[in-house]
Amino acid sequence: MQWRALKLEVVEGSYAVCRLGPEEALLPWAGLKPFVSITRTDAELSVVCPEASVPSGVRAERGWRCLRVAGPLGFGVTGILASLAGPLASSGVSIFVVSTYDTDYLMVQDRDLERAKDALARAGHSVAR
Repeated sequence: MQWRALKLEVVEGSYAVCRLGPEEALLPWAGLKPFVSITRTDAELSVVCPEASVPSGVRAERGWRCLRVAGPLGFGVTGILASLAGPLASSGVSIFVVSTYDTDYLMVQDRDLERAKDALARAGHSVAR
């Protein structure tokens, strides 16, 4: 099964993608809502959280907006990210992707949000808000 048209929605708020050392403890400032993603590897701790939550001095790329793909999405479905990333790349929109058990989240820079929504609409997807 391959996805053709997907429904997305803009998650409220502006987000930051933070990089901390791999030994850092999980940080309470990241918050819990409306969207937080924490990934630890042997090389780093990455935190995506509301921009306003990030303390000064934390290495962070700010000004990201979040698009949530309506889910749940099955693990056996192919082409979901390709159907989204392709049109965005063709329009010059850089993305940062976070996947969860149920769905995918595309992060785009705030300055690119309208261009991203237009590119996705031209590809047959719909974006609410």
